[in-house]
Amino acid sequence: MAFDLPVRAALGRENFFVSPANALALAALDGWRNWPGGRMLLVGPEGAGKTHLAHVWAAAARAVILPAAGLHTRPLPGLADHGAVVVEDAGHLSDPADEVALFHLHNLLGAQGGALLVTAATPVRDWGLTLADLASRMQAIAVTRLDAPDDALLSAVLVKLFADRQITVAPALIPYLASRMDRSFAAARDLVVRLDALALAEGRPVTRALAATLLDRPRSGL
Repeated sequence: MAFDLPVRAALGRENFFVSPANALALAALDGWRNWPGGRMLLVGPEGAGKTHLAHVWAAAARAVILPAAGLHTRPLPGLADHGAVVVEDAGHLSDPADEVALFHLHNLLGAQGGALLVTAATPVRDWGLTLADLASRMQAIAVTRLDAPDDALLSAVLVKLFADRQITVAPALIPYLASRMDRSFAAARDLVVRLDALALAEGRPVTRALAATLLDRPRSGL
């Protein structure tokens, strides 16, 4: 019997694999006390490690982490009093009220000398902001980027994704998968989810043979 149990991602600094693709972003967040105006925008593709890196920074700065969606429902003065805030997925500000809330949070933290980390998958120009004042504030923020994964990072991400699901795999499986999958973090996450589902459905361990079965199937399958 297969159970779809929740997966707890390991988001500590000790679980963050450093490579040339993310070293500059990590260094930028480590130097947060010197951010211009106490602000930083972290940009990277889906699944690139933005949330993980945000948690690493939040632990160091004792920051509150919030999604951009629904920000207008939060007590902004209380958040500003906290002194350090992460706003994730700012590219998904589809509600004008959330744009206004981020604008005010930005200003409140600035007035109190607080720190603000904003994450997004795309540059500010692609967010579709309707509030001109917010757009100008966001475009003025210093930016650091997570680049596309190199071989070492992609392999490390696969290992971590399996570990998050408490799946032990043979070391040889990792380069086998890395050489056959789309080279993105989102693809790695999707592949591990599909392998886990197939292994549960068929009552088999995650092996190269199982992976070959999955990779040979049409994408509409498991």
